[in-house]
Amino acid sequence: MPPPPLHPDILWFVRLGIDQGFFTRAQCVKVKVELGNQPGMLDFAQKLIDDEIVTDVEMLEKLAGRASIKAKVGPPATDPFVAADDFVEDIVAVAQKKAVAGPPPSFAFEAIGKMDEKQLAQGLRDLLTATVLHGASDLHMCTGRRPFVRKDRALAFINEHSLTADEALRLNTALLSPTERTEFLEKKDLDYALALGPNERYRVNLMFHKDGAAGSYRMVPRETKSMSELGFASHLDTLKRLLSYHNGLVLVTGPVGSGKTTTLASMVDYLNETRRDHIITVEDPIEVVQVARGCTVTQRQVGEHTKTFFTALKGALREDPDIIVIGELRDLETIEMAVSAAETGHLVIGTMHTSDAVTTLNRLLDVFPALQQSQIRSSVAESLRGILCQRLLPAKAGGLVMACEILVNVMAIANLVRDGKTTGLRNAMETGVREGMCLMDGVVFGLWQEGKITKEIALANISNRVIRARIT
Repeated sequence: MPPPPLHPDILWFVRLGIDQGFFTRAQCVKVKVELGNQPGMLDFAQKLIDDEIVTDVEMLEKLAGRASIKAKVGPPATDPFVAADDFVEDIVAVAQKKAVAGPPPSFAFEAIGKMDEKQLAQGLRDLLTATVLHGASDLHMCTGRRPFVRKDRALAFINEHSLTADEALRLNTALLSPTERTEFLEKKDLDYALALGPNERYRVNLMFHKDGAAGSYRMVPRETKSMSELGFASHLDTLKRLLSYHNGLVLVTGPVGSGKTTTLASMVDYLNETRRDHIITVEDPIEVVQVARGCTVTQRQVGEHTKTFFTALKGALREDPDIIVIGELRDLETIEMAVSAAETGHLVIGTMHTSDAVTTLNRLLDVFPALQQSQIRSSVAESLRGILCQRLLPAKAGGLVMACEILVNVMAIANLVRDGKTTGLRNAMETGVREGMCLMDGVVFGLWQEGKITKEIALANISNRVIRARIT
């Protein structure tokens, strides 16, 4: 006879703790086995403390409180407990997912001329779904080119047929509304979010080039991963500390395709789960839909709900937000307003297209006129909380692995920013390991030492000559 089901409060307690990286599922299974099949939530929490799995008692109390509230509605959708050899099962699950990844997506591109609009729209939907199942991150369909996908940062053609101007235009506008189609044909550019279902979303960019129309379709992950699952497990305490502030500026940076949007969504999800605040996001377009849990989340899309990032940010200051998330800090007005919001009691999180912390700060400061430099350096020195720079590197075993650089705005960093001595930032970061800082070169070197990336990838992503000389 199977044991009776556990009370919803302990199921929620374990679910929330695992999702937020406070402990692992395997640790919870071990504790459950030691306590018996029907442990109480308080006994379970005490056992975590006794076994030194968790040392933050206050955090456990907050977790228990949230679990009790959620338990009134019912248990979580899935049982957070699995077999005792959970770690092995997780590895097997990942391997199975890779093994059953779908074949390369296919479409009768050469027959587009024979399809009516309804057939073409349904064919594009099926093509996008097949691209997701294949494990690709992007689909590209461009006039005069063969359609191709990007998987693990590598490009692969999916058909030998080069699209004509008419075929590319019909295909890329097949799923547009009449309003969107008119806007695209008038402006020659269009960014929008495409939803084919509750768990199937895409970020789409349409444009015209010298040969005709082109479209890029970025697959939005079907579920928001935790920061640990994204590859920040060893930096989790630092990131959580940056997100614990109630005011200040946090920047997430990296080149195109480095996962900034995914990291931003994970941060918002963490804040949504751990705080009781009002979050306003400004995105172009909205990619990951955030369902309100602990926080009230208001998501706005540039173009549809507001004219620009600047106007949205200006309006947000009158909408009683606690946290403001900006999809991209692009121009002087937006950056100036973001710094002002961070100074006036809001936690502002934004992204920039920069490769490292020093470049980020220089880009942030250099957009201001010379006469404002002294003032803005002082403002940034006071309001900045930290910078997370990230890259996705090809892993030796297949897939991608995260590499990151973290700057935490301690006193030494603030003084350098205020005095305009950004050339000294790297040295300050090297000595700031205790504060949670790390440099990209050191992290990439560590990934090579662990055998996660190849020598060639490591050398291509390390600029420090001393560290490069250590790679053999």
